[in-house]
Amino acid sequence: MKLLVTGFAPFNGETVNPSYQIVQRLPDKIGGAEVIRLELPVEFGHAGRLLAREVERVKPVLVLCLGQAGGRTGISLEQVGINLREASIPDNAGIQPSGEPVVPGGPAAYFTTLPIKRMCARIRAMGIPASISYSAGTYVCNDLLYFLLDELEKRHPGIRGGFIHVPYSPEQAAGKAVPPASLAVSLAASGIQAALEEALLPDGKGEEIPPQGALD
Repeated sequence: MKLLVTGFAPFNGETVNPSYQIVQRLPDKIGGAEVIRLELPVEFGHAGRLLAREVERVKPVLVLCLGQAGGRTGISLEQVGINLREASIPDNAGIQPSGEPVVPGGPAAYFTTLPIKRMCARIRAMGIPASISYSAGTYVCNDLLYFLLDELEKRHPGIRGGFIHVPYSPEQAAGKAVPPASLAVSLAASGIQAALEEALLPDGKGEEIPPQGALD
């Protein structure tokens, strides 16, 4: 049994990306499953194609993609990916799409197939800030989430997948004129590990879920 966990390379002038730093800190096995790591480029389309190849090669039971979202105050578990590319800045290949679909002719949106409310509750039980997010944006993170869910729906219906955004790391925040919210990579990695452990549990066997409003 294998888990495929991905993070992104640095972008937009940053020298690190906490999403892949977190992936690197995960143990080699979680819940009895081997962890396969993959660093992806911050490039529209290219990241998704590389991920699709790795899914085909690895055939994991679960795919979790991580991305940096500067300004978020905690770990954000994404509920939905939308079929839209709308970039306020170019990606690392210099591409800046506007009003383009991720997958031409695809549905407007896909919902994650991971038990994100249980996963969120597990993270918060550790004293780590986490919440459910209903917008992954319209940049490369959303592009990857939508592409992944489209790929799984069409070619690998037995594999579950989703996306989690993480805040800046403290070293990134310290370099800003007005330091934004941040979360230590080690702490975030502990939360992600716990979320993956929860995702591997059979339905109905996970953490007790707080009322919906507590997670929104």
